[in-house]
Amino acid sequence: MKNKAIYVKDIKKGDKIAETFLVAEKNMAFSQKGSPYLNLRLKDKSGEIDSKVWENAVELDRLFKKGDIIFIEGNAASYKNAIQLSIFTIKTTPWEEIEPADYLPSVNKDVNAMFDEIISYIDKIQNDHLKELLNVFFGDEKNADLFKRAPAAKGFHHIYLGGLLEHTLSVVRLLEKVSEHYPKLNKDMLIAGGIFHDIGKIHEFTYQSLIDYSDEGRLIGHIVMGVEMINKVIASLPDFPEQLSLELRHLLLSHHGEFEFGSPKRPKTLEALVVHYIDDLDAKLNAFETFISDSSKDDSGWTAYNRFFERFLYKGK
Repeated sequence: MKNKAIYVKDIKKGDKIAETFLVAEKNMAFSQKGSPYLNLRLKDKSGEIDSKVWENAVELDRLFKKGDIIFIEGNAASYKNAIQLSIFTIKTTPWEEIEPADYLPSVNKDVNAMFDEIISYIDKIQNDHLKELLNVFFGDEKNADLFKRAPAAKGFHHIYLGGLLEHTLSVVRLLEKVSEHYPKLNKDMLIAGGIFHDIGKIHEFTYQSLIDYSDEGRLIGHIVMGVEMINKVIASLPDFPEQLSLELRHLLLSHHGEFEFGSPKRPKTLEALVVHYIDDLDAKLNAFETFISDSSKDDSGWTAYNRFFERFLYKGK
């Protein structure tokens, strides 16, 4: 297995590059004289870089596709105040020969330790039916492995491998604190709902190479997918209370809060309302922090305009 020696973030003007990268975008274009050339967006875990193939573009285009790992040789130059690669050699590289974590951003925390903490929350649940449901679901090795690896989103918050697990654990930690402040809340329902609220995302995205939506993710979406997954497990459990199933499914269906944000239902129980707000808080804080962090190299005290939040974000002095 080959380890990367050069990452995007370290490439400087004038560098000669011989390294492997993940193809994030690829398209053929034509110069004003009608000559074909390739526009590429190459990436690794440290960032992305624009690249061009000026010579033999048609021949090299046939060698690879978006989502492939390629070995390239080229030169780094400055174009419009950004570093761009001019590539003259391309060779395909099998995924088996590289370390995937070098090419996709990953959570910077211990995944197994986070998963063990999720299991510890399940162990504290008093309701035997909810505990059994959670144990059966995560007792499935495939479910557990996907949950550890999945991102929480493609382009907003926790957009890296392990992001779903990190987001879920953060939500559950906060829900426990909220339950202590509001003792009338059903803590077991809060914790179970917090763990399951985004579970459909383990199938909503593909993340073997690039992070993207699966066909099921685009056509159905993680909210309905999550309910379907839980229904399937509940159907295998004898005597699971219908009212408990109803309230848990409602919590998943309503956790986006409003119809315009993709929620089939708006929260109608205390627990559903709390999970919605805690989920929203954690997602937006991560998105806020990530955007500010990505803008840290700029000397300004403000970020660029953020289209999602529809505002400039203050970084401080």
